[in-house]
Amino acid sequence: MAAIAMAIGMAILWLIGNPHVWTGAVGGLFAIAVRAFYLASDELKQHWDLTNQRLLGPGGREVELGQIAEVRTILGMVQIITQAGDKHLIKNQAAPEQAIAQIEAARGDLISGGGTDRDTP
Repeated sequence: MAAIAMAIGMAILWLIGNPHVWTGAVGGLFAIAVRAFYLASDELKQHWDLTNQRLLGPGGREVELGQIAEVRTILGMVQIITQAGDKHLIKNQAAPEQAIAQIEAARGDLISGGGTDRDTP
């Protein structure tokens, strides 16, 4: 989509007779960099909480530990797939294997009867 917008910008510059058509591509790359910088601050604020019953995520997302079908890493992130097929991505993990181990341990406690009726962090 960004490449298409850059091409359109360059075409407009060419149509109006601007001899510096290449500035459309430079402007497009700059816009992408600014947007990435702006969105990075929002992405880094997101966090997930692991309780003894579920995972609580940003935007009111909740994943019951008993409904988790698979937990795996994808490029330094943790992906959770539920039995219903819902996929959740826990981003910005310094040690995704450690996060997976904690989730699996909490699932094991729940399955073995260690979980209670209340969520406790």
